[in-house]
Amino acid sequence: MVELELIARLVLAGILGAVVGFEREKRFKEAGLRTHFLVAVGSALAMIVSKYAFYDVVNNSIKLDPSRIAASVISGVGFLGAGTILVQRQSIRGLTTAAGLWSTAGIGLAIGSGMYIVSICGTILVLLGLEALNRLFQPVFAKYQQISIHSRSDTIIPTILDIFSSLQLVVVSYQVKLKANENQTFYIIDFQLKANKAGKDNETIKSLQALQEIDKIKIH
Repeated sequence: MVELELIARLVLAGILGAVVGFEREKRFKEAGLRTHFLVAVGSALAMIVSKYAFYDVVNNSIKLDPSRIAASVISGVGFLGAGTILVQRQSIRGLTTAAGLWSTAGIGLAIGSGMYIVSICGTILVLLGLEALNRLFQPVFAKYQQISIHSRSDTIIPTILDIFSSLQLVVVSYQVKLKANENQTFYIIDFQLKANKAGKDNETIKSLQALQEIDKIKIH
């Protein structure tokens, strides 16, 4: 019965981790369903090992601290989360995903220690933080995004700026890079924008696609 309960803890940790990962996966983040699943299961397994794996060596002269492995897991996941953070010029991406991984590790540790209700409540709060808070405060905070445009000419920049202005998109900064290969020379124009209204992506793409000089559009 003890072994079955420990296996059930691993399964529940994987399910809760996958739930958080699914939210990240549908937003096309670097760490998605599988990563969160593995972090949760691994954290739960580490906690189980920390609590129950050393009973055969514990006696009056040897005492163990079950919290040591849990502390090491938190530190280790911190390095994993750092790998999801990308610094691109004036913008930083991946902080929310890194925080989600760290929270998922905490959920796994709580499951491994047998705190089922706390773990489920923690998962719900993490999902509320990722989904509900974003939707609740989206009208309040301006949305920042980065758009990369591949063009055959840099003379199109004023036209692009006019399109952004008509869509109420404020250009924070932009950078132009010249790329050349064997066949042609083209420009990569990276715009960092502040949107006054949400839901402009489709309109932006349609307006930019009407320009013949543009070969590729990518919204980060």
